[in-house]
This record gives sequence, C-alpha cells and structure tokens, in this order.
Amino acid sequence: MKRRLAARVTGSVIFAAGTIAALTVPATANPTAPAPVAAEAATLMEAMQRDLGLTAEQAAERLADEAAATRADQSLRGTLGSAFGGSHYDAALGKLVVGVTDAGLLDEVRAAGADGELVQHNVQQLDGVADGLDAQSARAPQSVTGWYVDSSSNSVVLTTAPGTAGQATDFVRASGVDAGAVRVVESAEQPRTYADVIGGDAYYIGSGSRCSVGFSVQGGFVTAGHCGNQGDSTSQPSGTFEGSSFPGNDYGWVRTASGENPVPLVNDYQGGTVGVAGSSEAAEGASICRSGSTTGWHCGTVEAKNQTVRYPQGTVEGLTRTNVCAEPGDSGGSWLSGDQAQGVTSGGSGDCTSGGTTYFQPVNEILQAYGLTLLTQ
Repeated sequence: MKRRLAARVTGSVIFAAGTIAALTVPATANPTAPAPVAAEAATLMEAMQRDLGLTAEQAAERLADEAAATRADQSLRGTLGSAFGGSHYDAALGKLVVGVTDAGLLDEVRAAGADGELVQHNVQQLDGVADGLDAQSARAPQSVTGWYVDSSSNSVVLTTAPGTAGQATDFVRASGVDAGAVRVVESAEQPRTYADVIGGDAYYIGSGSRCSVGFSVQGGFVTAGHCGNQGDSTSQPSGTFEGSSFPGNDYGWVRTASGENPVPLVNDYQGGTVGVAGSSEAAEGASICRSGSTTGWHCGTVEAKNQTVRYPQGTVEGLTRTNVCAEPGDSGGSWLSGDQAQGVTSGGSGDCTSGGTTYFQPVNEILQAYGLTLLTQ
C-alpha cells in the first residue's frame, strides 16, 4: 500500500452516520458578501497570537517565512529525488529544514533557502516502514494508538499507552519492518472520531444526526467520511452524500441541492469568515488553524504527516497530526494554513480545556479521489 505522498484511494467500510455525527459550519449557504481581505487577515492574526503566543509582528513574520518554506519544500521534493529524507518547518530558525541522505546535496538545499541535515533514511524508506505497519494493523495490541512518519527525527513514531512500550516493540519486530527506523513513544492519547448528535448550526444527516461542513467544492462540499454513507440525504444545506470512505480513509462529499450556494469561505466563529485561496500543502512545523462548531476557531502547528490512527471503528491511514485542540462535534470541520485549505477534521484525543492532539484528512486527497474542484476566491 502506497503512503500518501501522492493521494490514493483505498477500499473501506462506511460507518453509519446515525451512530456517529459531528458539527461545523465553516462554509454556509447563501451568505452575505465576503468580509474584506484585511478583516480576514486580522482574524487569522488574532488567533495565531492567542494560540501560538505570538505578537502581531511575529505572526506576520511567521506567515511570510512559512510561505517561503512551502515554496522551497515544493521545489526540493522534486529535485532531490531518492535522497529526500523529509522536511519540516523550524519556527526557531524561521525556515524549512530538509533531510538528505547524500551529503553532496546539502549545498543545493541551502541554495533553495532551507537548512539541510544529513539523515539515515529517505522518505520512501520511512513510508515503506509505515506501510509495513499498516499491513499488520489488525495484529497490533489495543494499547497501540497509531504511527506516523516524523521528518524531524527521521523515523516512524509509534504511540502506545503508558507502560506498554514492550508490547509495542514486540509488535514492531513481529511486523517485519526495519525496527531501527521506528521510535516507540508512550502516550496517554485515546483517539476517537469527533462526532456528536447534539443540536446546533450545522448540516443534518438522515433522521437527525449532524456533521460539519469542510470546504466548498463545485457542486457541494467535502466533509469527514464517518459522518454519512453514500446515498444519505442531508439538510441545512440540503444534499446527498455522493461518496464516503471510512475507515481506511475519513473523507466524503455532499452534492448540494439546487438553490444552495457553496462559497469559498470558512466560519471564524468571531463574527466573520476567512476566504479560501487554494490548497497548497503546508510543511511540518507550520502554523495551522481549525474551524469547528463545538469549540470555534483554534490554532497550533502541524506535527507530522502520514499518521495512521487506530480508532475503535477501524484504522485510518494518511492523516495529518496536529497539536490543535478539538472536541466531539468538531468532526468534518475546516483546516487552514494562512488562506490555503489543508483538510477536514477526523478525530483525536484531549479537549480544548486541557489541550490535545487532533488529526485531519488532507483535502487534496479528497479532491483527487472524487475529481472535485475546490472553490477559491
């Protein structure tokens, strides 16, 4: 199974929307005129200052640095080839850090505006280790909560419940992967899908369960796959699930009925909206913000990509891991880095009182899987 450096579609079992539901209203039907771009930027800056502990000047500088890092990342991934060992944004340095397995390429990395470091494993090798663990997922002990490729440590991190590192290590060895590339980390995380059936301003599925709008696409919107089965009807806005995949993936899309008006906006839960300009993928370490109707607008950073999560309902692969909080009812909601769409909320652990870990399904894979066009300003 190929890891998600490129998007791919897997077979899946659809989880009934009546059992799991969530809520969010990032993109609304028939909205008023979009807020000015300056107002949208101000809202984003305020959230970054609040959640990342930055001043206004630091937030502006970070966004500029991250934009430069994203450009460098996209360029170097193509030119470094099999020597590419992963990349992440280092907030302390204010630039991208790129791992390479060939010391002769460090100058090329620096010339692109990034810092380079010599690493042992290339991305293909790390993704292969993660794929090997995916193939043995059914044999993993219940204490194991997931695994992901961690570019900053050039390893695959496997998380397991406190006191169970030995069991996790035995699983890694039995899986047949390169155990030297795996780092076992004990963690109190208990990931679950963010789903609820309480009332609120969101869209409803079938007889009354509800979930969150993610991003508007031509003809409807994308959301979390665990929210509904293909063919399920929705209301507020009215529509039908044209596709849904969960577990394996956690994505779906709803075709809205005539009279609904999908627009490229995300609810900032501060009385305004944030416009969507595209879907360029942010680097590890970059800042990111989430919109959800239970807990509103929260920001943090991207911790890792290609995360595999073992929910009680099944394993989902290829998610992105963040340190942003979320709670039941935030499922399906929008993730933005600046004005770039990143994904839709899948699940996680913790809450917005004590903090937590939240995963999202990358949006570009959803668009590719269903041949959708993201609506942008």
